[in-house]
This record gives sequence, structure tokens and C-alpha cells, in this order.
Amino acid sequence: MPLKFKIGDITKLEVDAIVNAANESLLGGGGVDGAIHRAAGPKLREYNKTLGGCKVSEAKLSPGFDLPAKYVISVVGPVYYGGGHNEEELLYNTYQNALKLAVENEIKSVAFPLISAGVYGYPIKEAIRVAITAINDFLKEHELEVTLVFFDQAAINHLKDLSITIE
Repeated sequence: MPLKFKIGDITKLEVDAIVNAANESLLGGGGVDGAIHRAAGPKLREYNKTLGGCKVSEAKLSPGFDLPAKYVISVVGPVYYGGGHNEEELLYNTYQNALKLAVENEIKSVAFPLISAGVYGYPIKEAIRVAITAINDFLKEHELEVTLVFFDQAAINHLKDLSITIE
């Protein structure tokens, strides 16, 4: 299935799993991480305490609790230090590892936010390019419904160079 794009609130999507751009503790933070934790309720934090954290580019699975999604796949993307510290490969692997975890758990539909493009400082246009490449590479060999969700129109404007249309 082709990668889909959407503008909206990832916490409201009725998909099998949403991906959380988390920090290494998996216990909540700002941005999309904070929004997912608020929407899922306190049980997500309590469950995540049992997971032992998460390293950069790894993925961990939790129940969705109060979310419409059945699961939360938490990932930790790389902090952007200017591009000379293997950030692109780490970000690519972050998407790939989340998708592998989904397939291993028979998850059929996944929604991603744009990983590392907030407080971790990855340039949005580059983050979009890496996300699209990683997801499309994975979809060449796996049947999965994947949506890249943008919170607002500002991020979407970077897609114009890629000639991509949004739902």
C-alpha cells in the first residue's frame, strides 16, 4: 500500500498503532510525546516504566489505553547536531525499527508523526525526506497501511518540492 499523508491530531486517529516520538525514558515529555501521554492517560506512563527506557532508533510497544489506537509504538529519534553525526542513518533506522515492530506484532495500520523535527532540531524538509524514504523502502516488502501525520499546514508546505498531495 502506498504511504498516505494527513494533517491532524495523531491522538485521534483510529489505526492499530500510533508512533510516539518519545524521549529515552518513555515517561512523557513535550510536543507529540506529551500529547500522546495526555490522551492515553496515566496508565501509559505506568506501563512504560516497565520497559526500561529506549535507546535512539529503537522501538518499544505499549497498549494504547485511552487512545482510539490499540497500541503505541514509542521511538527515540536522533538529536540533530548539524548532520555530521550519523543523524540521517539513525533517523532512517528509527522509522524502520518502528515498522518492523508493527509487522512482528501483526499490526496492520500505523500512523507516524514527523520524528526528530521538533525539539530534537532535525530540519523539517530533511526529516520529511528521510521519513518518506524509510517508509517507502519498508513498504516495498511489506503490506502495511502507513500514514505520516502532520500537525498543521506549516510542515505540509515543505512537501511542495516533492509533488505530494495530502488527504
